[in-house]
Amino acid sequence: MRCFFDARQLAHAPARELHNGSYVPYAESPARAEALRRALGSVEQPADRGEAPLRAVHTAEYLNFLKTVAERWRAAGRPGDAGGYVWPVVGRRPLRLERVDALIGRYSFDASTPITPETWQATYWGSQSALAATQAVLDGARTAFALSRPPGHHAGADYCGGYCYLNHAAVVAQAARDAGRARVAILDIDYHHGNGTQDIFWERGDVFYASVHADPATDYPFYWGHEDETGEGAGAGATLNLPLAQGAALEQFRRAQGRALEAIARFGPDFLVLSFGADSYAGDPISHFALETDDYAVLARDIAACGWPTAVVMEGGYAVDALGANVASLLSGF
Repeated sequence: MRCFFDARQLAHAPARELHNGSYVPYAESPARAEALRRALGSVEQPADRGEAPLRAVHTAEYLNFLKTVAERWRAAGRPGDAGGYVWPVVGRRPLRLERVDALIGRYSFDASTPITPETWQATYWGSQSALAATQAVLDGARTAFALSRPPGHHAGADYCGGYCYLNHAAVVAQAARDAGRARVAILDIDYHHGNGTQDIFWERGDVFYASVHADPATDYPFYWGHEDETGEGAGAGATLNLPLAQGAALEQFRRAQGRALEAIARFGPDFLVLSFGADSYAGDPISHFALETDDYAVLARDIAACGWPTAVVMEGGYAVDALGANVASLLSGF
C-alpha cells in the first residue's frame, strides 16, 4: 500500500498541554509519527498541492491566524507556546479583535492545543500527505494511507482543538468531490468524536459522516457526537453518531462499525475517507476502549469488503510503543 508522509510534520512539538487541571507533557508528540514511520518502512514524499484545497474547507481568516499567531504571541512578549485562556460561551460575533489572547479564544475551543512557530508547516504537510493519498486512490489505487500528523478531525472550518489544526479528512473529502466523485463518505473510528468534521459537513447532503466513538456524556469532546445529532438542512440524515460506553471491546465496536457501514452503503458512496485513530487500543494512556492489536485487521477487512476506494487518514493514538503495530494491523486488513 502506498503511504505518504513529510518529515516537516515532526517539527510541531509543543512542550505542555492543560489536561484535567494540570500542565502535563504534550501527548501528541513527534514520537508518534516516528514510530509509525519505522513501522511503515517505506513512505513517499507528498507533492505540494498548495493552499487551495485547504481554503475549500477552512476560512481564510482562520488560515491566516494559524500562520501568524505564534509570531504575534512572541511579539506580545509571551513565553512558551501560544495557548488560550478565554473563550466565548454563547455565539461568536464578528468582532474586530486585536489582542492575541482574544484571537486564540476566537479560533480554538480548548486549552490542550498549543501553537508553536512550527505548527503551520507541520499541519500543512499533514494535509498534503492526506491529499497525496487521496490522489493515489483517485488515480486507481484501491487504498492509500496518509500519516497525517498532527491529526485533524477535531478542527472545524474556523477553529482548532483536540491537538488538531487543519481537518485533513475534510480537506480530502472535499478534494474528492472537486475531482468529480459525486458522493463521498467519511467513516471516523477514532476513540473521540470528530466534531470538526461533523461541523464542516453538517448541512451538506453530498458528504456522509459516520462516527463510532466514546460516548460524549463521559468523554471528550463532550458537546458533540451524541446519537441525536443527524445533520440539518440539506445534510439532514447525513450524519450518524454511534457512541459506545467506556470499556467497549471488539464485539461492541465491530457491531457499531457494521451499522455505520450499512448506513454508508445506503448512501452509495464512490469514495471513502477513513479517519483512523488507534486510541481505541486497550493500552492507550488517555482513552478507555479495549481493542487489541489484531482487532484492527478485523475492522479493516470489514471495511475493505465493501469495495469502496478508500483514503486512510491517521488521527489519534497515544500508546507510542504499540502504535506502529496497531497501524500495521489495520493496513494488513486492507
